[in-house]
Amino acid sequence: MKSTLTFRPLVGALLVIAAVTLVASPANAIPITYKAILDGPSEAPPNASPGTGFAAVVFDIAAHTMDVKVWFSGLTGTVTASHIHAATAVAGTGTAGVATTTPTFTGFPSGVKAGIYSNVFDMTLASSYRAGYITANGGTALSAEAALTQAAFDGKAYLNIHTNLFPGGEIRGFLQPVPEPASLVLLGTGIAGLGARRWRKRR
Repeated sequence: MKSTLTFRPLVGALLVIAAVTLVASPANAIPITYKAILDGPSEAPPNASPGTGFAAVVFDIAAHTMDVKVWFSGLTGTVTASHIHAATAVAGTGTAGVATTTPTFTGFPSGVKAGIYSNVFDMTLASSYRAGYITANGGTALSAEAALTQAAFDGKAYLNIHTNLFPGGEIRGFLQPVPEPASLVLLGTGIAGLGARRWRKRR
C-alpha cells in the first residue's frame, strides 16, 4: 500500500508535466537553447585562470532572435570583450573567428572581473554579427544567422570572455544543446512506465 501512495503522485506529476509541455511547446516553434560552462582549461591554449562562468544562448529561428545570458566571476584580468566564435573545424575543439558583434557583445560589462550579462539580439540586423562573418557566410544577415545556428547545432561554436591579461580569451566554453521539451516528455513517460511496471509487480 505504501508503494501505491508514493508512486501515484509521481506518475501524476510526470503526466501533467508532459501534457503541459506538449501543449505549450509545439515542436516546430521551440526555440533552441544552448549552455556553456566557461573556464580557463577550455581555452585554446588552455590556461590556469581560476575564473569561471556560465552562458545560456537561445536561438529563436521563428523570431530571428538570439538571447544571450552570461554569469562570470573570479577572472584574473579585467574584461575587454566577449563574443561567440564559429565555426571550428572539429566539434568541441579548436578555434574560429568571431561571429557576433564586434568589438564585443552590446553592453557587455567591461573592466571588471565578475558580472552578469543579458541581451536579446535581432539576428536580421547586420550589426549583430562581425562584418567579415557575414561576408564569409552568404553575404546577408539571414545567411549568417543560418550559419551560426548550424555551427551551434554542430557543436562548433563557443563563447568566451577576453581580458587584459588574456587577450585571446581567459575563459570559454562550447555551446551544448539543452534537452528540448520533447526529450523531457519522452524521459518522463519512460520513467512513469518503469514505475508502473514495478508497482504492478509489487501488487
